[in-house]
Amino acid sequence: MAVVLDNLRQALMVTVFVFVMMMFIDYLNVLTKGKMSGAIKGGLFRQYVMSSFLGATPGCLGAFMNVSFYVRGLISFGAVTGGMLATSGDESFVMLAMFPRKALILFFTLFIIGIVSAYIIDKLLKIKPCRECRYSGIHPEDKCRCFNIRGIVNQFRNISLSRFLMLFLLIGILYGFISGTIGPKEWNWQRITFVSLIGLANLIIITVPDHYLSEHIWEHIFKKHLWRIFLWSFGALLLVSIGLKYWDLDMFVKSHMVWVLLISGVVGVIPESGPHLIFVMMFAKGLVPFSVLLTSSIVQDGHGMLPLFSYTVRDSLLIKVLNLGIGLGIGAAAFYLGF
Repeated sequence: MAVVLDNLRQALMVTVFVFVMMMFIDYLNVLTKGKMSGAIKGGLFRQYVMSSFLGATPGCLGAFMNVSFYVRGLISFGAVTGGMLATSGDESFVMLAMFPRKALILFFTLFIIGIVSAYIIDKLLKIKPCRECRYSGIHPEDKCRCFNIRGIVNQFRNISLSRFLMLFLLIGILYGFISGTIGPKEWNWQRITFVSLIGLANLIIITVPDHYLSEHIWEHIFKKHLWRIFLWSFGALLLVSIGLKYWDLDMFVKSHMVWVLLISGVVGVIPESGPHLIFVMMFAKGLVPFSVLLTSSIVQDGHGMLPLFSYTVRDSLLIKVLNLGIGLGIGAAAFYLGF
């Protein structure tokens, strides 16, 4: 029972961090009316740098932006592939919550891999990007005025159920971190960071208009992502903990590390955030080396590929094949070099 409760607390802490960070990134993108994504237009090298940078940013939003540019013919096939190589999906938020310093090293490594791979792929394949698309992640300005002080009083006077539930949940979680019930027991940098982030998240929930709250936070982040992140995090943490306590998982993994590395790449082909968390948790527990996490991160792209599948199955499958080959190649090299 103690194992279950301990992992439940860890999963809750990870899920809260993921939710808050996903909300901040979406809020920033809409607040700037998509201007931060507009910088990607330009020459090929600029495309490689910006698409890899967007891919390396936590979450799937950067990957969605890259798909949007690609299907409009604004970036090359190599650039969108490099962006997918650099993408870690929602798992990136989990990594930042569990091992922030190593996560940043991983993101920078993926960023470099994305740039180099994009250049090589364009030189070798010369595939023309799509030209037509209706996909757009930016809503009209009149509906998405994120910071509207004058509307706050009216929004609270006619508070929606979704706003009430999220405020109730976030205020309760904020109290949990302040009291030490959730997260670190002492006031260290982690506890201060969580309290500050949740406080800012409450401010966003209070100030954004109903349209933004409903479409961006409630329907997309809260209902589609949050429960998956919690269940996968809790399941992966519990599986690893039980394996360490009741089965010699450590010895088994070390005895079959090459197979674990191969499986991490194959599982990465799945266009879904969740299954890859098992390798994140194993790395956090010290069961697998950096090369396994790197392989998984290179091949997988969270939900980033899903919009592209709806427009071009051929290009999507080719990107997946390239990601798998590059991921296994770089991962195997890193493994044999001792990483």
